[in-house]
Amino acid sequence: VQLQASGGGLMQPGGSLRLACAASGFTVNDYAIGWFRQAPGKLREGVASIYSDYGRAYYADVVNGRFTIYRDNAKNTLYLQMKSLKSEDTAVYYCAKGRFGARTGLYDYWGQGTLVTVSS
Repeated sequence: VQLQASGGGLMQPGGSLRLACAASGFTVNDYAIGWFRQAPGKLREGVASIYSDYGRAYYADVVNGRFTIYRDNAKNTLYLQMKSLKSEDTAVYYCAKGRFGARTGLYDYWGQGTLVTVSS
């Protein structure tokens, strides 16, 4: 199992960015899969996740309405579309594979992370 995150970069406040997480060794449609982030000096937090049943998604309150998580099953890739970026969105973003398809909070494989910096 491998997860390769990409798409991070420097963006001005209010801008948009799309992160991608290319998965191999498993099918993204069969498992819960999510995005997490860790800002400097802070604990890692969950951002958004999507589950195998009907593609239901969960968003942290701080990103709800601004971020969208979705899968491209043909490419076996997870995406995070981020809009209306704020400086507090600055963090290293990680994708992770859930142990199961449902929402359990259990993740067993992690990508290497991609840095998102929001600054003017």
